[in-house]
Amino acid sequence: MNNWWRGAVIYQVYPRSFKDTNGDGVGDLPGIVEGLDYIASLGVDAIWISPFFKSPMADFGYDIADYRDVDPLFGTLADFDALLAKAHALGLKVMIDQVLSHCSDQHAWFQESRLSRDNAKADWYVWADPKEDGTPPNNWMSLFGGVAWRWEPRREQYYLHNFLGAQPDLNFHNPAVQQATLDNVRFWLDRGVDGMRLDAINFCFHDAQLRDNPPKPKEQRVGRGFSADNPYAYQYHYYNNTRPEMLPFLERLRGLMDRYPDVAALGEISSEDSLATTAEYTGRKRLHMGYSFELLVEDFSAGYVRDTVARLEAAMDDGWPCWAISNHDVPRAVSRWGGAGDDAFAAQLVALVCSLRGSVCLYQGEELGLSEAQVPFELLQDPYGKAFWPNFKGRDGCRTPLPWRDADAGGFTSGKPWLPVPAEHRARSIAAQQADADSVLQHVRRFLRWRRRHPALVLGTIAFLQTDEPVLAFLREHDGQRVLVVFNLSARAQRWTLPEGLAATALEDHGLPGAPLEGRTLALPARGSWFGVVA
Repeated sequence: MNNWWRGAVIYQVYPRSFKDTNGDGVGDLPGIVEGLDYIASLGVDAIWISPFFKSPMADFGYDIADYRDVDPLFGTLADFDALLAKAHALGLKVMIDQVLSHCSDQHAWFQESRLSRDNAKADWYVWADPKEDGTPPNNWMSLFGGVAWRWEPRREQYYLHNFLGAQPDLNFHNPAVQQATLDNVRFWLDRGVDGMRLDAINFCFHDAQLRDNPPKPKEQRVGRGFSADNPYAYQYHYYNNTRPEMLPFLERLRGLMDRYPDVAALGEISSEDSLATTAEYTGRKRLHMGYSFELLVEDFSAGYVRDTVARLEAAMDDGWPCWAISNHDVPRAVSRWGGAGDDAFAAQLVALVCSLRGSVCLYQGEELGLSEAQVPFELLQDPYGKAFWPNFKGRDGCRTPLPWRDADAGGFTSGKPWLPVPAEHRARSIAAQQADADSVLQHVRRFLRWRRRHPALVLGTIAFLQTDEPVLAFLREHDGQRVLVVFNLSARAQRWTLPEGLAATALEDHGLPGAPLEGRTLALPARGSWFGVVA
């Protein structure tokens, strides 16, 4: 086994918005096949494909109605097999999204379960009797707003939904549910996928006693991946997720995956202490990798990045981290962190996340420096955004179609795109940036190829050096190679002096704006970066 996933750069494909080949305005699997050459040209190691399974699309595929088939909107199983074959021919690994904790209310399992209290699937979901006054059994809230319980008149019971009401939670306390879930994972492993990205993996188990979550003080109502005005932020979520029963199930899942050559599981984790949970959920007997929302938030500074990574490093034993600064659930990083339109900042952010210890998820369009799109309410698709408008505009702004060229729909489709393609995105199209040697795209390509040549940046340990804002500096070390990495995260020039006893020689050709070393002092330009081999 070569453990390809250690230090891998994984490119996230959001199928609805990648490339449309049939003119219906929605991306599809044949579109991903057409775009694989472009993805491979970036210098990434793998792709992660967001859900393409049969679904009524209440949550755009994260509500699965059939775990073993492709939704006709995206194509067929034959299309997926063609995608897998071409990706492998290009040297790309393929990871797929698996949503284990919940499914669609249109899934056959739930359709049977909701009919009565005594059918074969009656205990496959989290059902509970109402209180004496008819209200829900406890105070749990849905992440998408409102109570986490929906009434089912046929059973005269409530069912749990941690997300949309159309996404009932499976009852993982039932061994049959665990086995059926593992069988679905096995189906795709047998088909040849190289790994699984496990959505909301810490939500599989709930407290069997259905105890109330305790209230959270107002000053602590901040969340990872949800808005502070969401009542979900009003509680400590000790009982509706991240339960201790999850650990034995993770070990069962890992045991299944270990039967296949060199596959990997990447867990998405959002808990009260996501870094501690990530450390707990990863390792030789559990998930191969984990990532959380800690770098997907509004906070951005050298100190925040240093403290976040260092806290995970201190908590993690034999686990392996994965970092992301953008995905399909949060505003795009260049907008979130105040650098929209700043090409040097966009390229630096990719280099920064790819220089930390661990693997990396890059979200489609991140390599182009795309900003958050402003989608007007009348064109909004995301139910989360519709519910919280205008305080929170949902997730559509980061999900708009990838601009392939400067055309009406960005060359994404010959029809009307499911979300609009902003003019500022079309100006940053793939075609335009491929023709510009100084574009964000070309800087990212050069950096990712250069990174592969330096094992310390792919596999090495990490140790942070003391710096003042806005400079971030750390050492990566592997197999005798030590690399010093320094970033100026501001739009103003900075100077930073190497610590006493530390001597380094510049590494060239990384494709980013560099910095001269004057004696022991680095003269860092705005958004400047420096990489050096330590003697």
